[in-house]
Amino acid sequence: MNDKPAFTLSRRGALVGGAAAAAAGAVPIDAGAAPAQPAPPAVPVRFTVNGKARALELDPRVTLLDALREHLELTGSKKGCDHGQCGACTVMVEGKRINSCLTLAVMHDGDDITTIEGLGRPGDLHPMQAAFVKHDGFQCGYCTPGQIMSSIAVLEEIKDGVPSYVTADVAGKPALTGEELRERMSGNICRCAAYSNIIAAIADVAGAKDVA
Repeated sequence: MNDKPAFTLSRRGALVGGAAAAAAGAVPIDAGAAPAQPAPPAVPVRFTVNGKARALELDPRVTLLDALREHLELTGSKKGCDHGQCGACTVMVEGKRINSCLTLAVMHDGDDITTIEGLGRPGDLHPMQAAFVKHDGFQCGYCTPGQIMSSIAVLEEIKDGVPSYVTADVAGKPALTGEELRERMSGNICRCAAYSNIIAAIADVAGAKDVA
């Protein structure tokens, strides 16, 4: 009588067999599926960027961030999360801060746009840039352009009486407090955690001495 098992399977055989089964079970592409749609035609987009008139021909799906970085080579505005959650791509459009990764370039035809490159240069820094240097408001620096753009906007918002979630009297003028600044800057993430120094820099530019 033959006592040898009728079937044996080695570890290698199991792996090979499993891979073959997975390949055999793969669902082929439906031959009757609709073909991929061609890219839409490029459209003209004109805006003023850092005081200069710029004209582009863009796929209408291009974000403002990609138009600035890839087409105008203004790479100061950073692509962090690409989902509007980190604030690294913050720029000014018509004087208001926006996340440039969340908006299409074609939506800003005719607009006035300011990026970090339009604020200052070495030897002639914007006061907020100088304050960030003075107070060490950065470490790796990746988020810093967006932080600076938001910081400038925050002071303008407070000056204009725009309330935030923590403003006690929405009908009155917001106070320049640490709580107000932290709330208004909460959309800008610093993974190096230089938050206290960033608040110090903003307070310095605003001339506030007792902000904590």
